[in-house]
Amino acid sequence: MQQATVLIVEDEPIIRMTVADDFLSAGFEVLEASNADEALAILETQRPITAIFSDIDMPGSIDGLELARLVRDRWPPVHIILTSGHKKPQAEHLPDRVRFLPKPYLHQTVIGALKSLME
Repeated sequence: MQQATVLIVEDEPIIRMTVADDFLSAGFEVLEASNADEALAILETQRPITAIFSDIDMPGSIDGLELARLVRDRWPPVHIILTSGHKKPQAEHLPDRVRFLPKPYLHQTVIGALKSLME
């Protein structure tokens, strides 16, 4: 079976690197983006992305919630987990099949949530 690839979208470098290390340790291949625009550029490279773990609050032309909507429309099979320490979107405001985890989170919780989405 091919290794699952997770795209981490987080504007805080230390958080992004820490989450990337956790996903790598859990056996995932990891790609990183510092904002939604970079994430879309990576998605458009035709490299298969299994899942996205994205912050909602980011600089750039769109936030993580809008990124999730675009991904759901253009790449429907991609699993998506959103996070934020400032916003807690209501379930009805999330695109279909998008999970939300509030910050602060335990890294084991994020990895467990990702694995459960892929089952």
